[in-house]
Amino acid sequence: MRTTFKTFILIFLVFNSIAFSQDKDAIIQNIMDETYNNSQLEQLAFELMDEIGPRLVGSPQMKQAHDWAVAKFNSWDIKAENEQYGEWHAWERGITHIDMVSPRVKSIEGMQLAWSAATPKKGITVEAITLPENITDSLSFVRWLPNVKGKLVLTSMPQPTGRPDYNWEEFATPESFEKMKKDREEQTATWNDNINNTGYSSRTLDVALEEAGAAGIVQSYWSRAFGANKIFSSRTKNIPTVDISLEDYGSIYRLAQKGKKPMLRIYTESKDLGTAPTFNTIARIEGTEKSEEYIILSAHFDSWDGGTGATDNGTGSITMMEIARILKKYYPNPKRTIIVGLWGSEEQGLNGSRSFVHDHPEIVDNVQAVFNQDNGTGRVVSLSGQGFLHSYDYLNRWMQPVPEDIKKHVETNFPGSPAGGGSDYASFLAAGAPAFSMSSLSWSYWNYTWHTNLDTYDKIVFDDLKNNVALIAIMTYMASEDEERTSRERAVLPINRRTNEQMEWPKPRDGNRKGGLD
Repeated sequence: MRTTFKTFILIFLVFNSIAFSQDKDAIIQNIMDETYNNSQLEQLAFELMDEIGPRLVGSPQMKQAHDWAVAKFNSWDIKAENEQYGEWHAWERGITHIDMVSPRVKSIEGMQLAWSAATPKKGITVEAITLPENITDSLSFVRWLPNVKGKLVLTSMPQPTGRPDYNWEEFATPESFEKMKKDREEQTATWNDNINNTGYSSRTLDVALEEAGAAGIVQSYWSRAFGANKIFSSRTKNIPTVDISLEDYGSIYRLAQKGKKPMLRIYTESKDLGTAPTFNTIARIEGTEKSEEYIILSAHFDSWDGGTGATDNGTGSITMMEIARILKKYYPNPKRTIIVGLWGSEEQGLNGSRSFVHDHPEIVDNVQAVFNQDNGTGRVVSLSGQGFLHSYDYLNRWMQPVPEDIKKHVETNFPGSPAGGGSDYASFLAAGAPAFSMSSLSWSYWNYTWHTNLDTYDKIVFDDLKNNVALIAIMTYMASEDEERTSRERAVLPINRRTNEQMEWPKPRDGNRKGGLD
């Protein structure tokens, strides 16, 4: 019997489809087995968070982390390099020690802010004072300013309670809880009005105090969680700025307010290192059939340095590294090129990823998908189409083989709206590339670990990270193998409820290439 050519083609396609299905099943099973039975996440987290520590842009620790990542990728036979995109004010944190020495002796919990000036070698022992409580206008504040000369100035509002709202809600009477919130709102409004009356904002006040001769600035940026304070950057140039715990700050403030003249001894070490290059770490698993099309595994590598940057964004970084390790082991010859981008200086405005997008249009124009993870240690629970009209088709296609006990947690929103900022996927979105945030369960991220002194290894939930490794690794494999190129057709965007005008697609912006050098 003669087989027609058409029948032959049909048979070939059927067998080819079966072969692909078998390969797909084997690769996905290998991904799952490696993720859950041979995970390297805990070792990666130990090396990055405990050994290297926080990764402030421009610091020696940031460069150490970049070099570590390149070496780790190379050990997995993945090509990687540090790609310079700019320069930053280089600074290294040293010891902070704060004591109250009068009217009683107590060691104070606190630390200097990033880029803060160090104290003299023997430290300073200085009285702490509060701002005036009833500033009528900028002229009255100018008349008061000479009082700060040689003093430490307490610039934060003392909090009426150190208990988070959920603690009040659990134990207080409803009447007591509502009264506390009302009193706090009134106190906050009064405080803000008082600051406005100085003629300065909370951002410019520290500079005015420094220029008037203050010996240092003492603040407390409580994060509304037990023991958590936000640790950002100093606004002073030549005097130290320290943040201290809510509990210690409140005590010192009350003593100063009641005329007890608390004396603090502050000793800080830090090094101004001039200028340092800033980098992105870029790793590549080269594609075979469509090597000039790309899937990008995206996470920012830098952090603030109050803690060790564990959940912002050490977890996202080690997740993408682990995915690359697993794919290289079980999917070493992807159809499309897989890039891992560990971006620098996200915290100061998406600078690393914006610079990469600006510098590599040949990659951005040929992106199949960007998967970005950057909001904590939790399992992925939300995926938006980011305004791409047909995102429903391909994202669901890529999620189809993901085991049900993983994908059942993920709520989808199609086509969604494009994000204008927030994390590095927005840099790619602005250039029209299909980029998606793998948005995670909170685990009290915003008030507990986000930019706080408590963002440390012990807050990582490794079971949830393994969930994310499996999910994103499988979606990356499916996106690479997809016969179709992702559509970039945009949906008609909705009306902005705030402006009553139609939303617009975000515009691309280059990164800051000269940070903190003005």
